[in-house]
Amino acid sequence: MSTKHTHDSNILLGRNMSKDTHFQAQMKRVYLALYKQPKTMLMVSVETGILRANICRYIAEWKRLNCIHEVKTGICPISKHRAGFYTTNPEMFPSIVELSKTEK
Repeated sequence: MSTKHTHDSNILLGRNMSKDTHFQAQMKRVYLALYKQPKTMLMVSVETGILRANICRYIAEWKRLNCIHEVKTGICPISKHRAGFYTTNPEMFPSIVELSKTEK
């Protein structure tokens, strides 16, 4: 019985490892898409085919790690609604002076 249990847990671990690599690959694709130029989540979703919910989760994580910034708020060319344009390129991050002006 313990052999069957070990075998079942290996199958489950293998499945989880596959999911982890899948999401890691998605994160990398989203990161690179946002590195090229600032985009909305919907723009990245259409470009990469990755669900917007996943992109939202990745952006929240990167915000926590300070790896992404919202460059501007504007009209999304796809949805025609107001949205944030994000970038992962540190050269495009707003400077500290610009950030302090927006906080006032």
